[in-house]
Amino acid sequence: MQLTSALLEVLRVSSLLLVFSTEILFLAQKREPIYHALPFSCFLLFFILKTYLSRPSQVYLVDFSCFRPPNSWRVPFSTYLEHARMFNIFDKESLSFMARMLTSSGQSENTYLPPALHYIPPRSTDQESIDEFRMVAFPVFEDLMSKTNLSPRDIDILIVNSSVICPSPSLASMIINKYALREDVKSFNVSGMGCSASAISIDIAQNILKTRRNSNAVIISTEILSTGWYSGKERPMLILNCSFRTGSAAILLTNKREDTKTPKYVLLRSLRTQRANDDLAYNSAMREEDSNGLVGFALKKDLMKAVGETLMSNFTILGSLTFPFTEKIRYVVSVLWKRFFDKSAEVYIPSFRPIIQHFCLPTSGKALIGEIGKGLKLGEKDVEAALMTLHRFGNQSSSSLWYELAYMEGKERVKKGDKVWMLGFGSGLKCTSLVWKCVRPIVGEAQRGPWADSIDSYPVLSIDQRDS
Repeated sequence: MQLTSALLEVLRVSSLLLVFSTEILFLAQKREPIYHALPFSCFLLFFILKTYLSRPSQVYLVDFSCFRPPNSWRVPFSTYLEHARMFNIFDKESLSFMARMLTSSGQSENTYLPPALHYIPPRSTDQESIDEFRMVAFPVFEDLMSKTNLSPRDIDILIVNSSVICPSPSLASMIINKYALREDVKSFNVSGMGCSASAISIDIAQNILKTRRNSNAVIISTEILSTGWYSGKERPMLILNCSFRTGSAAILLTNKREDTKTPKYVLLRSLRTQRANDDLAYNSAMREEDSNGLVGFALKKDLMKAVGETLMSNFTILGSLTFPFTEKIRYVVSVLWKRFFDKSAEVYIPSFRPIIQHFCLPTSGKALIGEIGKGLKLGEKDVEAALMTLHRFGNQSSSSLWYELAYMEGKERVKKGDKVWMLGFGSGLKCTSLVWKCVRPIVGEAQRGPWADSIDSYPVLSIDQRDS
């Protein structure tokens, strides 16, 4: 679609230049003064400038940084369960349930929790949450500035996302105050978007960059766990205690034309869909009080059904925008055949694999990763980054996508010209797809970033293989 628009633009300008050249030749043959062509020249110049200035700027991903927690934050299963037993809150059934959740979650013994949750009992005050944000957000921001050789004064747009905590002053204001960003920086704080928040923040930044030329945008994506700890006994709320772990990422986007040789990726497409207007989807994952008035995040029994319907609506729209015409025809024919001729026939579902080379999927659980991979007809290699990120770092909510991309870069699998699909999924329910194209060779990432000490140890055997 973008190529077609560019070709039409070239044809329009070329036709005008042809007409202009013809007029100049005609005036030369008639021996008329060239300035007679001045009105048309002004019109042509105006048209070219208007076309150039009105064209949306491309959005580039310059670089990103991921937080690697210190080893003192590590929480092996035995330590987690021992602390839970010492809280004198959970009964035997709850402890047994959490043990099963941990061993079947797909995560390893090397995931991390913030210091506030290492206390007995855990500390879940506002001050602990603010301290946690400073510990996970400040280092990735500084690392991003160092990687890109930028000063905080070079930032024009700042977007910070964390779903549960929303203090005043905002998290974005804390960054501005700490690093003395310019007084005219456009700052935004995104909350309540769940695991899709990072992808949504990219979409927001893209829309702002379309209206602001020569600008830099920084997105800080994290989830603060100190506030989200659940100390009750209801199982739908205990699940997230066992799966959510520490993570944070900082991303630099730009639309500056002079920087088009240095970025890693260009954003080809952003697509957001949501089903909050449907009661089943809206109520399937919700932060609420339990029967004892304790706040937690509950996953309801209708969640998987709602997830499937939400993902399918996003995949269908994205496919209609990206699949070749022949694939669309095969799909339509199969639908008509099933409806009018053979009710038992299967509808042909095109695969994204031939047009997209790499996939960053939600790390909400091993089962969900497997179901998404099956629905998209992906192979083991395609879901490896998601499974290994879940294994090494746990479910880091919205920032997990960037740890997956860091994994693929560390393995040097992303080549120039490759496309990367990021899939953000969160409560609501809502789904956001980002499609990036790699614009330069990416090498040397194995020695830096969150995987620097472990990239050679991955991929590990799946949980099922190890258990057998």
